[in-house]
Amino acid sequence: MKLLTALMFMALAGTATANPFPNGNADTGKKLFDKNKCSSCHVAMLGGDGSAIFTRPNRKVGTPQQMLSQMDACSAAAGITLSADEKQHLGAYLNRYYNFK
Repeated sequence: MKLLTALMFMALAGTATANPFPNGNADTGKKLFDKNKCSSCHVAMLGGDGSAIFTRPNRKVGTPQQMLSQMDACSAAAGITLSADEKQHLGAYLNRYYNFK
């Protein structure tokens, strides 16, 4: 019984801390972010290095799904088409600001 309880706890704990971008690579995401000059728009909107867009109190993104939706909006505005794999990579990179579990 103790073993069953322990296994259930481990399964639940693993679910609670699951990576929302399991197929993403943060280093690849950083390269995509730089290649597509994502920060140039953020700098134009908020100044500095543009990273304040991720940490501002009224940020639009509060969940991994909202991040993916925002990627769609940003890429459309920039005339960029992102594949599902690229979104995973960008999500893994951007999650350093959001810390989604």
